[in-house]
Amino acid sequence: MTLANLPLASVWALALVSLPPIIVDASFLPTRPALLRVRVSLWEQQQYPILGKEDDIMNPKAHGTSHKPVQDDLKWGMDFETANRICNYNRRYAEYKGTATNLLNMIERQRQDEVYDFYDSVTGNLLFTAPQGRSLQEFTQESHDHGWPSFRDAEVNWDFVRCLEGPEGECVSITGTHLGHNLPDEKGNRYCINLVSIAGRPPTN
Repeated sequence: MTLANLPLASVWALALVSLPPIIVDASFLPTRPALLRVRVSLWEQQQYPILGKEDDIMNPKAHGTSHKPVQDDLKWGMDFETANRICNYNRRYAEYKGTATNLLNMIERQRQDEVYDFYDSVTGNLLFTAPQGRSLQEFTQESHDHGWPSFRDAEVNWDFVRCLEGPEGECVSITGTHLGHNLPDEKGNRYCINLVSIAGRPPTN
């Protein structure tokens, strides 16, 4: 059986359930058949994304899918309760579209040769570094266009990030933090990530 023949179990079911203050905005999702065709092609041709098994990574732990809550001093004013719910007690919902707008606007006012690190909101592990292989303007513009921080293969720290096996493309940390989804386009893999999931601070020790 190919991935394209799998039953429709999908992110579109998100629109059937409401869980304030987390909302589902399905407008950023391509049609499922098109998404599957692109994702299958990328899996066959590239080494990325690095895949992980759902049962190994997202199994129930002491705090949802993680061993502990998110940090209580998240960057950029991210709300603890919303971040904790999306990171640890959620597999499908997303933060409000445009949550990262203020951060992206701030980044655009900085030097164009700056590089930014994004850390797991639970563990503080380094998950993404952007931009890599493109300009800062290209990174912020793409993120603005889609409404969420959008990363490419070279910007992912694969020591700590996995995409789960299967057609949905859920992107998670190796310790069980829900991050977002891989939504490939004509340029390749595009990891559409919740800012509340990557607003952590690195360990100080």
